[in-house]
Amino acid sequence: MSSFVEMIENITPEIYQSLKLAVEIGKWSDGRKLTQEQKELSLQALIAWEMQNLPEDQRIGYMGPQECNSKAEPVANLLFSTSATVH
Repeated sequence: MSSFVEMIENITPEIYQSLKLAVEIGKWSDGRKLTQEQKELSLQALIAWEMQNLPEDQRIGYMGPQECNSKAEPVANLLFSTSATVH
């Protein structure tokens, strides 16, 4: 294969699952430990494949919609009552 893009295009769902498991457990299916470089390249391949083949909410690292804390419900002050504040 001449390029990373070509390699990603040739990943089947079965290869994807195998790579994903290897990264998760740190070992290839035959028990050999992944090197740091193999982990990094495999994770890059997984992310690239997911961008082309999976909806956003099923991809590695998806955290769902994020909301600013200022929009969240106010949290009651458990340490001081509002009349006890010092200015």
